[in-house]
Amino acid sequence: MNNQKQFGVWMDSHHATVVGKEVPESDSMIVISHIKGEDNTPNSNEKHSNNNEKTITGKFFKEIATHLVNATDIHVTGTGQVQEEFIHYLADSPQFKNARKEDSTSNKMSDEKLIEFITAKFS
Repeated sequence: MNNQKQFGVWMDSHHATVVGKEVPESDSMIVISHIKGEDNTPNSNEKHSNNNEKTITGKFFKEIATHLVNATDIHVTGTGQVQEEFIHYLADSPQFKNARKEDSTSNKMSDEKLIEFITAKFS
């Protein structure tokens, strides 16, 4: 199991924290990145506003995915439904089609608590 590329992501619609092992052989996880998504600017045209929101969400998901290189296991947690949307995004991405993906719901937690939470998920 130590050669697995395991990652955990806590996310809401505007922030994400990615944790993982610096090297697959390591026993301890670290915070790899904090990602802040763009805010959707108000638009009087509903169609343009919806399209802009989809574009911003896509960029946000893509930015998170850049930190999950060669992932074999990914656990996504957070508030709301955005983690489910991210799991679907990963499932539709060829590079993640064979990765095991799980999600759960949790409140915002400190980096240390997130590392403990994700470590427990993979032990």
